Amino acid sequence: MAQYEWESESARYLTPGERGAPDAWAREAAESNRRGGQRLLDAGAVIPPADVARGLGLADDEEAIVRRRLILLDGAPVELADSYYPARIAAGTGLAEAGKVPGGAVSLLAELGYVAGRAEESVTARMPSEAERAALGLGDREPVMVLSRIVFAGDERPMEACVMTMTARDRAVHYRLRLG
Repeated sequence: MAQYEWESESARYLTPGERGAPDAWAREAAESNRRGGQRLLDAGAVIPPADVARGLGLADDEEAIVRRRLILLDGAPVELADSYYPARIAAGTGLAEAGKVPGGAVSLLAELGYVAGRAEESVTARMPSEAERAALGLGDREPVMVLSRIVFAGDERPMEACVMTMTARDRAVHYRLRLG
């Protein structure tokens, strides 16, 4: 497999797109003459992991809606992305259903009155679980990068938590900071 550096800007994933337009991942991959896609693995109500519940401001036993996806680049798996939404926002919407969300989750959330005002991200690295290793086609000694993001609506209430487990062999993390 060819080595390459993938640079991404998170803001494009938090901005609603036009109905019928390709999703942010497909657009980003196309900019490098690549093909980005995703496969929905699961959608529905769950009790989220404790760190996700904390990030969303949920009680320990409070449900969230999750959408679990396998992210593909040129048909090869490169990321597992689990997006969690408070049930008060997402229950009964397309986010809770096992199907494509027309216009994407960010556009649906905007239609519901939830537009991202800010986000907090953290990046860690670790060895993958066996399930992650199999899903991402990793070797025994290949680590993963995990990007965790909490998205806050304009009123500062958390509206989404996303945990992205990525192949590390083809990723680099770059941040731009504006000071002053």
